Amino acid sequence: MAREQGTKVIARNKKARHDYHILDTWEAGIVLSGTEVKSLRQGRASLVDGFAQEYRGELYLEGVHIPEYSQGTWTNHAARRRRKLLLHRDELRKIFAESQESGHTIVPLELYFKDGKAKVEIALAKGKKLYDKRQTLRERQDTREAQRAMSNAFKRGRS
Repeated sequence: MAREQGTKVIARNKKARHDYHILDTWEAGIVLSGTEVKSLRQGRASLVDGFAQEYRGELYLEGVHIPEYSQGTWTNHAARRRRKLLLHRDELRKIFAESQESGHTIVPLELYFKDGKAKVEIALAKGKKLYDKRQTLRERQDTREAQRAMSNAFKRGRS
């Protein structure tokens, strides 16, 4: 059987970029059972309520919903179980040190297959206040309006 090449995105956490300031990101492997992998290959997962937490010196992903595999039997997995993340020891130390600061959390941004292996992109994030969210939306809207105005001016100038 031929090996998979490239990247196939399974799930993105769009809400994380809206609710948090992303400070730093890492790519981590993830320990999965067989039925979880099959369910992910069908493109079914949700990162919305997910977060990472230290447990016994390791980093675990919690709150991520991978639904049960439809053709699974009694060996099916629990949909929201704790899943271990695979990172180098020095990366773990850095993440643990930075996440101890007040207001910092570790959130998953993206779940994907990279060359046939399941990976998750995690980020060290700091929560936004309501006025920060409004300001981000306002900036995005202003840039969109500026792009639209420049596009219209360019179209008028050509004719």
